[in-house]
Amino acid sequence: MEFDSEEAAKIFYDEYARRVGFVMRVMSCRRSERDGRILARRLGCNKEGYCVSIRGKFGPVRKPRPSTREGCKAMIHVKFDKSGKWVITKFVKEHNHPLVVAPREARQTMDEKDKKIQELTVELRNKKRLCALYQEQLTTFMKVVEVHSDHLSKKVQNVINNLKEFESIEKELSRNR
Repeated sequence: MEFDSEEAAKIFYDEYARRVGFVMRVMSCRRSERDGRILARRLGCNKEGYCVSIRGKFGPVRKPRPSTREGCKAMIHVKFDKSGKWVITKFVKEHNHPLVVAPREARQTMDEKDKKIQELTVELRNKKRLCALYQEQLTTFMKVVEVHSDHLSKKVQNVINNLKEFESIEKELSRNR
């Protein structure tokens, strides 16, 4: 599969994750050494890896709680292609943990915080889509402005050349008088 942007790939995998029953996590990326832009990105299950315990000088920094990480390997790897598209180069489908129960069953056990988190997640997802759309429109607009700017520059250069030619003709005529 290929996408027009990294954000479009994230939105796709996030929606896939929700349908399948897990939470998507943005993981590592690879950047260009030349200009720092992102060339590749790994998106995966939020249960990827294992939680490393953080300890302070005088014992645990936080209250101990069960780890949400289970070493899950499910993920996609998207890479910016020469064609200008983001292409999935690796897909690991298998999870090593149970996936979330059906949304109808989950709704019955949600408390108010969970409901608020779900509402905000939906709102954020919609804002991200809107942002991606605005970014695409802005890029298109900038390309149009660039074309018009080039066209205008050529016209200005033609006017300058015509003025220079007119000045040389005028000098020639004034000498002949």
